Amino acid sequence: MTTNISGKLLKSVKTVFGKQPAKKKAEKYHFDLYGRYPITLVKGKGSKVWDDERNEYIDALAGIAVNSLGHCHPDIVKIIQKQSAKLMHVSNFYYNEPQSNLAEKLVEVSGLDRVFFCNSGAEALEGAIKLTRRHAYKKGKSGVILTMDNSFHGRTLGTIAMGKDKYQLGYDPIPSGFNRIPFNDVKALEKRMDESVIGVILETIQGEGGIVEVSPEFLIKARSLCDQFDVPLILDEVQCGIARTGKMFAYQHYDIKPDIVAMAKALGSGFPIGAVAATEEISKAFDHGSHGTTFGGNPLACAVALETLKIIEKEDVCEMARVRGNYMKTRLEDLSTNWNAITEVRGKGLMIGVELSFPGAEVVNEMLKRGVLSNCASNNVIRIVPPLIISKEEIDIIVDVLVESIKIVEKNGEV
Repeated sequence: MTTNISGKLLKSVKTVFGKQPAKKKAEKYHFDLYGRYPITLVKGKGSKVWDDERNEYIDALAGIAVNSLGHCHPDIVKIIQKQSAKLMHVSNFYYNEPQSNLAEKLVEVSGLDRVFFCNSGAEALEGAIKLTRRHAYKKGKSGVILTMDNSFHGRTLGTIAMGKDKYQLGYDPIPSGFNRIPFNDVKALEKRMDESVIGVILETIQGEGGIVEVSPEFLIKARSLCDQFDVPLILDEVQCGIARTGKMFAYQHYDIKPDIVAMAKALGSGFPIGAVAATEEISKAFDHGSHGTTFGGNPLACAVALETLKIIEKEDVCEMARVRGNYMKTRLEDLSTNWNAITEVRGKGLMIGVELSFPGAEVVNEMLKRGVLSNCASNNVIRIVPPLIISKEEIDIIVDVLVESIKIVEKNGEV
């Protein structure tokens, strides 16, 4: 089984949780959708998690860039306890203070004007699609939204229509109204942009696509063309937003402002919440009843998200992500010099992709055996998106384990 790399275990884990039957129950009762790893996680603290056999792991995946403040941050636990004893859910027929306070804070940190709350990243992107189409409708036109090759925006019918073909298999008829172009290809963007386009959407950093950053030239050109044709520029910051890249939003590394931004994941520190932020002009496309949600913007989720943003500012988590991300990336780049197994190290802050010259699935398995949870994106890119509060010592362990795992896969001839 796995090794305990730090030499420290929570003595209470086995007593409190015991051996879990979760795997057998899931295999019997849950839809068979996930290629799960053979461990049952029962407890987390900071950058570490423990399984039901008391094995300890460093979580370099953070719930896919969700647990940016680590597992069970004490202030997040307290706010959940406090708000859940006060008010968890009310309909959006009524105002609630946490929602209004969070809306104000998101406007402040995003530079946009209005916010709509939902429950997930996919819902945020669906909201962005509807807002874009509604904006065009109010102007008396319809057309296509330009999307990017190799993108991933969620699992709804609308969001899979914008992304990779493999996620569309078996779901015909796929919704129309989208047109994909090569990511970061300025000439392709210029050639395709015309009066039939009602919006342009892209991930500021492609996550599932293998941690691929938008080039400054492409993003600036997209902004310019959207202004020229008077259509919104929509940015998907579901994975790269909320401090992960060293700024609150990845687009803040560039000298542009989008018209619509979709966010989720780290916004709720593990509690489900998504949001769409937009300019005042674009937001006016929605009228009473033209969009909505039952659970979105509930007091509990909004209280947690507001506390998350306060912690990020109070603990200077953006700077933490920048400094520690630079440290990790530099270590990986130094190690990859003259090593053909690693073809590129890329990303910003603590959103890092290590591209291999061979498929990365076995590397992920070897890392798991050595006490580090990771993930493979786009077949051959090891995605490293740990909690932003991770220590330098834990970063060193992740890098060392990754290197050792690559060497073992090479040695075993599994490349």
